Amino acid sequence: MSSSVGFAILTGVAMGIVFGFALEKSRVFEPGMIVGQMQLRNFIMLKVFLTAVATGAVVLAVLNGLGYVKLQPKATLYAADVVGGLLLGAGIALAGACPGTTLAQIGVGYRDAIFTLVGGLSGAVAFSYAQPWLDKALIGTGPKLIFTDMVGIPYWQGAIGLALVIVVVLALMERVRSWRKDLGSDADGDAAHIYHPTKQRVAPAE
Repeated sequence: MSSSVGFAILTGVAMGIVFGFALEKSRVFEPGMIVGQMQLRNFIMLKVFLTAVATGAVVLAVLNGLGYVKLQPKATLYAADVVGGLLLGAGIALAGACPGTTLAQIGVGYRDAIFTLVGGLSGAVAFSYAQPWLDKALIGTGPKLIFTDMVGIPYWQGAIGLALVIVVVLALMERVRSWRKDLGSDADGDAAHIYHPTKQRVAPAE
């Protein structure tokens, strides 16, 4: 294993640990929190994911600028992105989980998340068999569009600019509605007396 590959792996593991820690502390993996985001009742999930995008953009800009990683943009497929996004969003809203939170839910004791994981893996396997037909019939091919190439600036400048824009958006969102208000007294968004699979039932106060 080359030193550059090893460095990239270690960097990825470190970023995964940091993201996992933030995911757990923000309670974004909770089904109530995820459904609440889909219903536009709270925005902690959006804030956490925007923070992850900004952080990832900065790290990728540094690694790319130092020559540790090479950009591998995918083709721009508008129809596939729209259809896939709608299907993924519907699945997240129905399951109260997304691919990045299912394992966290299993880890804290949500037994129904096991079925979500099995369904996700089954869907991935089914797609791998259907992809050759989908490529010909529906998905097709498209150009590889990179915003920084289109505007004629280095990638690292575009990535840093994107991160700064996201920071401003996050600051404005936080000013309008604090994450503490969204989190509430119970991370699930449920009242204390409602049954929670990992908590004991608590009688409501008189």
